[in-house]
Amino acid sequence: MPEVTTPGLVLGSTSPFRRQILEKLQIPFDTAAPDIDESALPDETPQALVLRLAEQKAKAVASEFNNHLIIGSDQVAVLDGEVLGKPGSHEKAMAQLQAASGKAVRFLTGLCLYNSHTGNIQSEVVPFDVVFRTLTTSEIDNYLRKEEPYNCAGSFKSEALGIALFEKLQGDDPNTLIGLPLIRLLAMLRVEGFEVL
Repeated sequence: MPEVTTPGLVLGSTSPFRRQILEKLQIPFDTAAPDIDESALPDETPQALVLRLAEQKAKAVASEFNNHLIIGSDQVAVLDGEVLGKPGSHEKAMAQLQAASGKAVRFLTGLCLYNSHTGNIQSEVVPFDVVFRTLTTSEIDNYLRKEEPYNCAGSFKSEALGIALFEKLQGDDPNTLIGLPLIRLLAMLRVEGFEVL
């Protein structure tokens, strides 16, 4: 009988946050940068966008890894039905956090596990809600000056001082908020016969 080799694991992302989350599992993996256009399609819902991009990211690196389980992930933050982008500046971050004050922001994370050998694909959208306390202008300004989260959707870093902005967090897996739902990923890996324990 030919020897059955366990496929390698690849994270199709250059995000240091996703890499740190995956490192929690204490298993070897490679990383690769998916080169895709992340623009939304006309009339595309936030759910459809993150699911499509997660799948495209996983498939985009498959040519480099032909017997691997490839993880793709994408995330958007949604407030009042509108997608919150990365603010990029202090002024835009102030506006985002003022709009979020006293409200819930839903983070939608598209997760995909693609087997580049068999072509099998598993994907889903995992939600996570952040409920903001009612914030004063000075609290928002102080927070932004301390942490400068201008490259983060929603204008905060939940794994750091951003926790001070929240009233509560609601979701099945706190890793989801940072960008990689580990509980769902582990379930997908088990379907592929890839055991972590």
